[in-house]
Amino acid sequence: MSARFVYWMNVSLDLKIEYTDNENGGGNWMRIGETLHREFNRRAAALTASVEGRKFYEIMEEYWPAVRTDESEPQFMREYGEIWTTTPKYLVSRSRTIAQHNTTVLGDNAIEQLARIREESSGDIGVGGASIATQLLHAGLIDELLLFIHPVVLGEGRPLFDLQNGPVVLDLLEQGAFPEGVTMHRYSVRH
Repeated sequence: MSARFVYWMNVSLDLKIEYTDNENGGGNWMRIGETLHREFNRRAAALTASVEGRKFYEIMEEYWPAVRTDESEPQFMREYGEIWTTTPKYLVSRSRTIAQHNTTVLGDNAIEQLARIREESSGDIGVGGASIATQLLHAGLIDELLLFIHPVVLGEGRPLFDLQNGPVVLDLLEQGAFPEGVTMHRYSVRH
């Protein structure tokens, strides 16, 4: 049995992942409290690996390795730092050739390499970053969407996906709500 690629993102009600370019994954429109973050930790710990685009990876790389050992941070934040740092990662980038934190860099032919990794692996592999998720979706390799929807309409900003070739049909697998006012929707992608 092959692995499944799960595109996991925080989004606004109008499916934007960033309002401005310099949010670095943490726009003030997001409502991420302890309860929601513990859910992130639980799901992230269950992943067998993750695939990240360069921008997404560099945002994570800049923050989480230091947080994992920072005693001034809450335990649930340190826990996520440990999970992110130790989980095997595939960085899709033509501009970087090396990376730390249990990361393999995939340059040219990344989609073909990821298709092979998916076929030869098992479990859920998280996907982070709109560009790489769009490429994987076009290649028929995204299996699930895991969306944490924050109660805000941004009106503009970076969309969840880049341009589509046509409709993407989904089936609802799971949903939930968190005290922060955020809802979670997990969908399978029909292929």
